Amino acid sequence: MTRLSAFLPVLLGPALLLAACTEEPPEPDPVATTIPEGLRDSAPAQPAVGDEAQIGTPLAERVATIGLLNKRNNLSQELEMAPGESRRVGDVIVRLRACERTAPWELPQEVGAFVQVLTLERGSEGDFRRIFSGWLFKNAPSVNVVEHPIYDVWVKDCTMEFPGEGADGESGEEPEAGA
Repeated sequence: MTRLSAFLPVLLGPALLLAACTEEPPEPDPVATTIPEGLRDSAPAQPAVGDEAQIGTPLAERVATIGLLNKRNNLSQELEMAPGESRRVGDVIVRLRACERTAPWELPQEVGAFVQVLTLERGSEGDFRRIFSGWLFKNAPSVNVVEHPIYDVWVKDCTMEFPGEGADGESGEEPEAGA
């Protein structure tokens, strides 16, 4: 019997551990895990997803310049649009959902716009079909391409400002002495 009692902890150990795992641990308090105890009351509320808590010009005040080329007649147009705006030119509709550019202190400098392009279906009466929906980038036009036999669409600019930046897009810093 002494030999069996020597193996008893080895045999029952895993069974006891598994029995202890049936209880679910209590869920941690998300506030307690993200904010230290002494700062809970004074910490600012985190912005919710979808809030316009952003640096720079609010989305509604930005203006994007979108290039549109009709390859049939070689007519090119610049469309200046605000986010949420749609523009119809002949058989194509261009919708701008958002535009962004990197802050002046970030490298590489990039300009992008989220665009949707719809074209009139041939032989239909007012039925438009979406041919593109996505981000277009000024400095990397091959990353996302509007593939259509008649229309080319690309982003040219997004007008917005960041804190400390002048209206001309230059930094608000003073020039160095002796310059």
